[in-house]
Amino acid sequence: MEARLKNPTMLLPDVMPAIQSLLGATYKAGVPAATLALVHLRASQINGCHLCLETGICHAQAAGETDERLFAIAGWRTAGCFAPAERAALALTESVTTLSTENPVPDEVWSEAAKYYDETGLAALLLAITMANMFNRFNIATRQVEATW
Repeated sequence: MEARLKNPTMLLPDVMPAIQSLLGATYKAGVPAATLALVHLRASQINGCHLCLETGICHAQAAGETDERLFAIAGWRTAGCFAPAERAALALTESVTTLSTENPVPDEVWSEAAKYYDETGLAALLLAITMANMFNRFNIATRQVEATW
């Protein structure tokens, strides 16, 4: 498969510094880097973005994630290796990523996440989730086959 277009973030010179700034702010908000990596990977699994999965695994490993936990992300609900706060972040990721029309982010999902994350942490999670979805959509729409950032 060939890419349809260069990565959009590379075609507009002011975009990547802005994205890096957003990501940097997200990682400074107090949510563990490993949790943010899990969020990215779960959104990428749901969206089917192989490129984000490949690069996301590298980032997750750099954040200290083990192979056991990386292999278990798709089954996080029943896997015993995730802490309650991580489960809440993953549930929020699924709700925000799938955005059903009837009840996009159910109150119980939001309330569970709010047990573990303050407003700043919730903001960081939401930003991380939406950024993962943005990268997924760029890569899928343009058929990116290798990282260009």
